[in-house]
Amino acid sequence: MEQRELELVEGTVSVVIYQNEDNGYTILKLDVRDEEVTVVGTMPGVAPGEYLSVRGRWTRHPTYGVQLKAQVVERRLPQGLKEIFHYLSSGAVKGIGKATARLVIEEFGEEALTVIEDDPDQLTKIRGISPKRARQIGEAFRQQMGTRRLVEFLTEHQLPLELAALLHRAYGDVALEVVRANPYLLVNEEFRVEFSQADGLALALGVGHEDPLRLEAGLLFEMAHNNLNNGHTFLPRRKLVEATGVLLEVPCQMLEDCLTTLLDRGEAELERIAGQEAVYLPALHDAEAFIAQRLGEMSASRLLPPDGLDRLIDRIQREQRITYAPQQRQAVELAAERQVMLLTGGPGTGKTTCLRGVLDLFDRMGLETALAAPTGRAAKRLGELCGTEASTIHRLLETGFDPHSGRLVFAKNSYAPLQADAVIVDETSMVDVPLMAALLDALEGDCRLVLVGDPDQLPSVGPGNLFADLIRSKVVPTVRLTEIFRQAAQSAIVRSAHLVNRGELPDLRANDSDFFFLSRRDPQSVLDTVVDLCRRRLPERMGIPADQIQVLSPTRRRGTGTRALNQVLQQALNPPREDKGERRFGDWVFRAGDKVMQVRNNYDILWREEGGTSSGMGMFNGDIGVIRSIQGEIITVDFDGKVVEYTPDMLGELEPAFAVTVHKAQGSEYRAVILAALEGAPMLMTRGVLYTAITRARELFIIVGDQGTVAQMVANDRQTRRYSGLRARLAEGSWTRNE
Repeated sequence: MEQRELELVEGTVSVVIYQNEDNGYTILKLDVRDEEVTVVGTMPGVAPGEYLSVRGRWTRHPTYGVQLKAQVVERRLPQGLKEIFHYLSSGAVKGIGKATARLVIEEFGEEALTVIEDDPDQLTKIRGISPKRARQIGEAFRQQMGTRRLVEFLTEHQLPLELAALLHRAYGDVALEVVRANPYLLVNEEFRVEFSQADGLALALGVGHEDPLRLEAGLLFEMAHNNLNNGHTFLPRRKLVEATGVLLEVPCQMLEDCLTTLLDRGEAELERIAGQEAVYLPALHDAEAFIAQRLGEMSASRLLPPDGLDRLIDRIQREQRITYAPQQRQAVELAAERQVMLLTGGPGTGKTTCLRGVLDLFDRMGLETALAAPTGRAAKRLGELCGTEASTIHRLLETGFDPHSGRLVFAKNSYAPLQADAVIVDETSMVDVPLMAALLDALEGDCRLVLVGDPDQLPSVGPGNLFADLIRSKVVPTVRLTEIFRQAAQSAIVRSAHLVNRGELPDLRANDSDFFFLSRRDPQSVLDTVVDLCRRRLPERMGIPADQIQVLSPTRRRGTGTRALNQVLQQALNPPREDKGERRFGDWVFRAGDKVMQVRNNYDILWREEGGTSSGMGMFNGDIGVIRSIQGEIITVDFDGKVVEYTPDMLGELEPAFAVTVHKAQGSEYRAVILAALEGAPMLMTRGVLYTAITRARELFIIVGDQGTVAQMVANDRQTRRYSGLRARLAEGSWTRNE
């Protein structure tokens, strides 16, 4: 937004209504020429008595009326006796209340703030202020001034003001000095500043174009960026240097010298692996090597099966009233005999039956078994299928948030291992290398591990191609289920998924009882048809209510992406009404009744159980809920019985979920799925995306789009290469040489 579009308002802060100390989000009243104006936005540390120049846009809140949403905020300290007294008496400076503020003003007048910051010992002239208290007041004020100067610095360089709270949490009072010394630290994951912004700041502060600080930062950014966004655990040395050279516009030889420096300092690791001269970030190198070592050792371990294993399995079959196919029985037997095993297979091949059998067997063996999955919805589905409790891997490991480092930590680890004799993980294709390393670290030495998944689905969002690498290594004991059972074979969803996986186009004209194709050639007709299906046709003709239908798209953008779909679906399924609260955030208006998704892992968000007394911490990327109410500044969301209250500063973690991308739907299963398949980037319109979309549907799958597009997706077996050394480490037996 250009500044000329913003309104300018100037005045003195009369009262601070709300302030989030973690990120600086503030609601305050500004006294503007004897009229109070409500201002909302990121204004860390603002206190009554301060004079603000605010540029922003006027909005109307359904409860609080007209507000100015701040985009740019300039602050100056209070001036004049009245402003200074108002400021000090507000409690803005720890240790000074209203009575003390009056005494300070009487003693020092307009020099009061200067005395507090530069010579707080003078405060002992005031009766009741001891030398210790004077020093504490001075320290509190200097800390506040440090935050103020940091905010002024961020404003001057057009950086997000939210950074002030994050930087202060990480570096304390010296945050500004730390950023000035190395602006590139802003690119770190906890701050999320674009490299181009940090680079621009560094150059503006005098860092040279070929300064080693800049070159090293570019190399580290390329590694971290590709790990996080492209799923690599390492980059080939040559590729890393060439990509960084393009990014920074510097010669490659100069970067080679800097890379050597990083390697010498231990900020990068170099190893010959998988035929590549691989450069790793140390944490990913250690995680990958640890997984290979631990799973290699577990794979070599043979366990003594229980006496009468055959009779035990026969009893399980009788009581569950099933007869295992040979591959299924093999899987249950293998779970009894090996410490780790992989169970894989496409839809309809009986993975769930095997899972129930393995869990029953472990129970009869007296083993305490933990069930886990990567996402909340996948864990809930796993628990329902197995008739017992399941949790996310993060919750199993008791993931927490370190307020000092801004990073996640696991309470369960090698020093405080899981109290489980066996762990079963479903949807393992979604698990990345760091999370698997954390899980393995938390297992007791003799704990059994069963990893279940489908390697033909999309890989994890995070680094690595873990499940596929484990299977292809041929080191970890594996059972691949291939037989499609008669009942499942009657489903066109199952048949079509297997056809797509083989690169064959399903018969789109058949329109079987659970798989339909509706031909639409332009974006508007796709949107209209999807809306009609959700609002009228499926609820009325098939008895499937809208809240049990999930609309998917391969892409967020373009005419049939999730953005466009969410707009039309909200209008159709949850239109505005006088009794429904609303709150605008960015381009979206959240409304009571909206289906929403948590799009970021938040390990310190508090939830409470609906109608109960239990509570817990953490909501995770992909969790889907419904907005139950919007009251004032608070949006209350129900995530399958876990109720979370979102304050305005947290709304960046929520997105509408009437429609979600196929990637976001991984690990979830829905009664009915509608896929908008008309347009998208080639890297998104792939066989794996289509296969994953089909396998999300339990009862009904509908494609709305163009037959040619669907055919192109089936033919496009493009899989973005992921640089990973896990398969090679396992296959080469490198773990056996580790001490």
